[in-house]
Amino acid sequence: MTAKAKLHPAALAAGACLLSGIGLARFGYVPMFPAMVEAGWVGGAGGGLLGAYNFAGYLLGALLGRRLGQRLGVPGALDLCMGLLVLSFLACGWQGGLAWLAVWRGLAGFGGGVLMAVSGPAAQAVVPPAQRGLAGGVLTSGVGGGAALGAVAVPLLLQGGVALAWIGMAALVALIWLAARPYWPNPQVATLALPRGQALPPAWWLLGTYVLSAAGMVPPMVYTADLAVRGHGAGAVLTGLLWVLFGLGAVAGTLGGGVLAGRIGAMPAVRLWMAFQVAALAAALAPAGWGNWALLLAAPLSGFSGVGLTAVTLAGAREVAGPASAVLWARATVLYALTQACTGFLLAALFRWSGDQHAAVFGAGLVLSAMGLAVALLAPRRASPSS
Repeated sequence: MTAKAKLHPAALAAGACLLSGIGLARFGYVPMFPAMVEAGWVGGAGGGLLGAYNFAGYLLGALLGRRLGQRLGVPGALDLCMGLLVLSFLACGWQGGLAWLAVWRGLAGFGGGVLMAVSGPAAQAVVPPAQRGLAGGVLTSGVGGGAALGAVAVPLLLQGGVALAWIGMAALVALIWLAARPYWPNPQVATLALPRGQALPPAWWLLGTYVLSAAGMVPPMVYTADLAVRGHGAGAVLTGLLWVLFGLGAVAGTLGGGVLAGRIGAMPAVRLWMAFQVAALAAALAPAGWGNWALLLAAPLSGFSGVGLTAVTLAGAREVAGPASAVLWARATVLYALTQACTGFLLAALFRWSGDQHAAVFGAGLVLSAMGLAVALLAPRRASPSS
């Protein structure tokens, strides 16, 4: 099999994992949020809390993902977590109360965390070195593709009610699983471990910026649809369009981020993507009197910057750590997950305390994003093993 033939199945299969575990299991919840509130399944603060539980499950999955991949093998770990996603969607189709939904949203997050920690490095390990930049962009673009797919599918499924929407999402993930599993990447288990005799290089600027980006992106990732519906009085069509634009922006940001980071270096690309994230949060805070134009700008910018930074960070991990990039990437994924879990719970409390004021949570996101940009501006011009 040629190198070119090997690239596309591995990268696309890994992209299908991220499409399901992040794009649908996490971002597919965003247009579901206001529908669940309006149907009386949860309150506004409860809806935000479910997003936080998803982040917490993601943290646990990111922590255990590499170990699970070593124990079960990469294909076994991917199969287990795709099955868990299907089960979690089905379970959420029953209105069992906030505690029931929290458990299953947490398990969906766990599956997504494992898929993120395992599928990307595994695909990178089986792709020829010259094609890894493109492969990184392709596989991480699955996140944006899933968000866009969920933005189209969820409003259609919601016409049959909240329960049907959850069940329909389960069926969608099951179909993606069946299509992708023959092409699961299957590297040697050793590729998921630190090479013998090699220390992990420090990368404070990369990890610090990624963590602050993660914190700043919690409001767009959880509250965008609720901001549109309950904050701006937007209808279903506009709300769906916003999330489609978020997904398309994420696809553009991930594909472009991997390519540009390879050309100009990871650090300049990180700075540029963080500047876009600050602009996205600022646009989301525009007053309702501006109409919906600010939201139509904020949504694609949020996807482009916040999700696209994942591809830039993956490129930065390769630039800094070389053969140890899988371990550095796993560490970055864990820190990202920990930050989003903590921030998710804190912003859910802030949202409740403020009386469901979206300006409070998006304002906090803007401050955190600006801090991330400041860290990026203080970093070395190019990543190096000593940076």
